[in-house]
Amino acid sequence: MAEKDYYEILGVKKDASQDDIKKAFRQLARKYHPDLNKGSKEAEAKFKEINEANQVLSDPQKKVQYDQVGHAEFRPGDAAGYKPPSYDDLFRDFGLGDIFDAYSGGSARTRQRSGADLRYEIEISLADAFHGTKNTVSVPHHYTCGTCHGTGAESGSMRVCPTCMGSGEVRNIQRNGSRQMMNIAVCPACRGEGRIIDKPCPTCKGKGSVQKTRKIEVSVPRGVEDGQFLRIPGEGEPGENNGPPGDLYAVVRIRPDRTFDRKGADLYSSVVIRLDTALLGGEVEVPTITGKAHLKIPPGTQSHTLFRLREQGMPYMNADNRGDLLVKTVVKIPEKLSKEQEELVKKAFASEK
Repeated sequence: MAEKDYYEILGVKKDASQDDIKKAFRQLARKYHPDLNKGSKEAEAKFKEINEANQVLSDPQKKVQYDQVGHAEFRPGDAAGYKPPSYDDLFRDFGLGDIFDAYSGGSARTRQRSGADLRYEIEISLADAFHGTKNTVSVPHHYTCGTCHGTGAESGSMRVCPTCMGSGEVRNIQRNGSRQMMNIAVCPACRGEGRIIDKPCPTCKGKGSVQKTRKIEVSVPRGVEDGQFLRIPGEGEPGENNGPPGDLYAVVRIRPDRTFDRKGADLYSSVVIRLDTALLGGEVEVPTITGKAHLKIPPGTQSHTLFRLREQGMPYMNADNRGDLLVKTVVKIPEKLSKEQEELVKKAFASEK
């Protein structure tokens, strides 16, 4: 009897791509794998056939050889002692971890999980934000309990769940003709843990972890802004089952400054000037984030005029240049004049309409 063509077995064309071949094989494997067709010799034979076809067509070198010499001369290997790969290993090879766990009964508790990220607020001054600083924070972490080594159970008081046999899941396969459906649910007896604890660990009270406070130094870069997140890799909660730890996100809060307001890299301040300075001009001293500067006031300056001092603001992050300082002048009007001053003012402005 003539043997079937490998392309026909998988239901693909001869010019099918590797992705098409893999996709076709996955679909057939889900339908005919022996693990999902317990006791079915027909399904086992069918799966052996599609697995053999996949072994050849999914290998570019074997595929070329098969296309050249055909089925009659090509033999992928001795079929004696053939044992089908488990559903678990088969789909793990395809990188389908979630599908593997769903169909094989793999327990979620055996997979590595990354630790949770932590969020912590640090408060600094505007000067700290200008120069950059280091801030030591005390962050509570959960660590594996040293008494029970993370099991949450007192020594000798933990057993495998008899309902799910340690998988943490219960499965129910329903067949409807040639179609089948698998329902997977968390085991109600162990709540997905795969184990039952008769006596909880006295140290961690059955949690498997204990809380400890750890001091972490956070480097705050110059130019940081209020509300900005600083990521410290690997300083979050430890991962489960030796999974990677999470990260720590430090949220920067800058205290209000008594002298300056900030908008981005620019700073804003105000200075009070005398009436004669506003009228005749002059020079006043104004504070800056790094010290003091002299501001020239031109004659006839109006109250609330803004003057810009270049490069006297905050530094930009990861850059050498800085923003500006904008100074608002507030003209101080005398509340009371002497008679001599009144006469001088009247005389000075007598010609004004």
